[in-house]
Parts: sequence; structure tokens; C-alpha cells
Amino acid sequence: MRAASILTKPPFNSTTITPTDAPHSMRGPDRYRPRQTAVPHAPYPPARGPRRTCRTMAEPLLRYHSTESTPLALLASQGARHMEYRFSDKALAFESEVNEFLDQEWTPDLRATIGDPTTDTMTEERGFRRLLADRGWLTMSWPAEYGGQERSLEEQYLFWEAMNYVGAPQATVATQQVGPTLMRFGTEEQQERFLPPIARGEVEFALGYTEPDAGSDLASLQLRAVKDGDDYILNGTKRFTSGAHRSEYVWLATRTDPNAPKHRGVSMMLVDMQSPGITVKPLWTMAGYRTNEVYFQDVRVPTSVLVGEENRGWYYAAHALDRERISIFTVSSVRAVYDRLMDWATSETPMGRPIDDPGIKGTFAEFKVQLEVLQHLSYRILDMLKREESPNYEASQVKIFSTEMMQRLQNFSLHAMGLYGQLNGNDDRAPIEGSAENGYLAAVMPTFGAGGNELQRNIIAQRGFGLPRA
Repeated sequence: MRAASILTKPPFNSTTITPTDAPHSMRGPDRYRPRQTAVPHAPYPPARGPRRTCRTMAEPLLRYHSTESTPLALLASQGARHMEYRFSDKALAFESEVNEFLDQEWTPDLRATIGDPTTDTMTEERGFRRLLADRGWLTMSWPAEYGGQERSLEEQYLFWEAMNYVGAPQATVATQQVGPTLMRFGTEEQQERFLPPIARGEVEFALGYTEPDAGSDLASLQLRAVKDGDDYILNGTKRFTSGAHRSEYVWLATRTDPNAPKHRGVSMMLVDMQSPGITVKPLWTMAGYRTNEVYFQDVRVPTSVLVGEENRGWYYAAHALDRERISIFTVSSVRAVYDRLMDWATSETPMGRPIDDPGIKGTFAEFKVQLEVLQHLSYRILDMLKREESPNYEASQVKIFSTEMMQRLQNFSLHAMGLYGQLNGNDDRAPIEGSAENGYLAAVMPTFGAGGNELQRNIIAQRGFGLPRA
């Protein structure tokens, strides 16, 4: 039986709730109940469940509308308007449908195959994505004119949560970056060429951003695109281009005007990976996952590959990156690791239950608080998007908090399990199927993907708090 949703509870009355009354933990014996509410609570959900997505944490969030001269204590004394997260019945019904689908199609064998970094799982991943495409879920939030279902943001959010919790593939580069950017800036020919196969799950795209000398400072890229009649000739190198070895196209950032200010001489292109002159070489992460280095040597492509206007690519890339950060603002992948560790800690071992150790129990309590903070940051972005506001530094907050919390969880798992935690999944003695060892090694890369966390901190400082550049 799935854990019941607490979203059916009546809302708190903001006139009788103060910040110190706000509930902290929504599951388990350590949950905190408000001392006073205007209406009684419905029963809390069971403490455990086979799949717990983020909505089980949903509670009214207190939002403080502060000014530079208004201290938090004064705001609290004045009362706070709360923000409710009560998903619609339609959205919750859709979430149940997605979970039923995952129970049937995301089998343990398929998950083990796709999760194995030592094997090529392109056939299995594409087969699974086509199941999603058959239901219209890959492009559920797209406009109907482009093959979408025009589902609500809530439904899209709950879909991402369910998929991320179990680690299922989704093709977010194609559906959340390339597709929406083409809808807004692409030509009619590009839309007709790319959008239908994206919706059918038939095409994949690699991201051609990072270069040996252009990482977080993407505007420093040097891959040249020189116009030659009706063609461009490409020369340069891209690094950490995940999926390039099995993608049909690369979403490529190029330098078309080397004399312009670095943010103004960039153009975006959709380049066929089978074009003569492209060489792909593997780069392996310490967790065993493949990324790539891609070399472009006198690659001739037609000018029709240009997306939007020449030298306006920085703007288009920023639009796509904003979509990427929005598509990863869910937190269920972090919750999945926490839940798996909790299952291990509450199980009997020859040395007893790990959770009975005060140090381990205290660390789990700290992670529980961090999970709720992360959940609230995520819901703030959902609320902003529903109000048609554009998350900027708020998305950076979620990116930093989620990736660094994942690192802390994985570090803790190795410390708590001792030497057994270093065993990989090929050893029957490995706890939780060796995921501690693999997760520890894999948790580093997300901290510098989609913009390194140091860069994200600068964004928060400058755009969130108005601080000057360092």
C-alpha cells in the first residue's frame, strides 16, 4: 500500500500559526505537530511506503515578504501569509497513474541493466522512453500544436518526482531544453524536422557547451564556426559531452564572431553527429560512467543548422540552461538515497540495528531537517512558475543544496557502513547492492554540472542579495 498523501489535510490558518508553530517533519515518530491550529489535522500517513515522492512532505509554507529594513522577528509578529501546496485531484490521479506504470514497466531487471555503467544500454533506454512517448508523457507540458498534452505544471512536477525517485530515464535534454527553445526561436523547418521525433522519443541530443578552456565561464568558448557561402566550417573541441557517442545531434555553442564581446559572438547550432570531421573519444568518470571529448576538424554544415539569429546564441543558451535548472529542481532523487539508507539502518544486522547507534540516529535527524529545507526550496520554485515568475537565483539555491546534500548523504553512508560500504554491487556482502560505493563516486560530478556550485553561489550573491562581483 502506498503512503497516503498528507495533502488532503485542511490548511493551517495563518492567523493562528506562528513560525515557531510550523510543522517540521511530516513522517515517522519524530514528526512535529503544531501546538494550535484553526482546524484539526487529518490522520498522518503511514511511516513507510514503497515509493515516497516529495509530495509526502507537502505542508503550508510560511512566506515572509521582507524588506531590507524589516527584521524577521518583526515580520513574525505582524503575521505571515502562508503558501499551500495542495495538489489538484487531477494531478494526484495522474501521479497514481505514473506510479502504476512504473510498477509494471520499470522492473528490477531493467533498472539493474540501465543503472550499470559498464554496459551500453541505449536500446533499453530508448525502448523505455518510447513507452513514455506512447502515453504522451515525454512532452506532456508542450502545447498541443507541437504534439503535447498541455498538462499542468503540477502534473509535470509530480511526473519528474516519480521518475527521479526510481532513477528512470526521461530525455530531458530533448524535451526540456532543445524542444522548447526551438518552439520559441527555431525556424518552421527546424520545428517540423525535430519536434515530432522528440515527442516520439526517437532522437537524442548531446549538450555541446563545455570546452577545455570554457567550463563555468561558458562565454569563453572558442569552437569556431566560420561562414563559407551557404555553409559553416567548424573547428574546435568540446569536453564532458555526455551522450555524444549515442546521440543523433549535438546542441552546439559556437564562436561566430571572435571580435565581438565574448557574450555577443556566440551562436547556437544543431549539428548532425554523423557529419564528416567529428571524432568522439570517451572520458570515464571515477564512478565508471562515460562522458566524451568531441573533436571538430573542418566540419562543414549548412547554415540551416543555425538556431535563431547569428551571434545571439548566448541568449538562447541561457534560455535552455534555465530550462535545465528548472527540470532538475525536484528532490526525489535525494529522498530516494535517504530512504534507502534508512531502510538499511532500521534492518537487523549481525551487529544489531545501525539506527540504534546514537551518532547514526542523530545524523539521520539532521538529514531529515535538510530534506525538508530542500523540499521547501523546491516548492518555492514550483510556486514561482505557477505565478509565471522566472526562477533565477532560486534555482541556483536548489541546485547547490541538492547536489551537496547528495554528497553528504553518500559520504555518511560509507562512514556508517564501514569497510563494507566500499564493496561494489558485484560482491554479495555489499550493503544496499553496492549503491553506497557507486553513489559516493558519482556524487561529485553533479556539483559542477549545469554550472558549477561556485558559479551558482555567485549568482545567489549578485542576483539574490545584490552584492557586487567578487
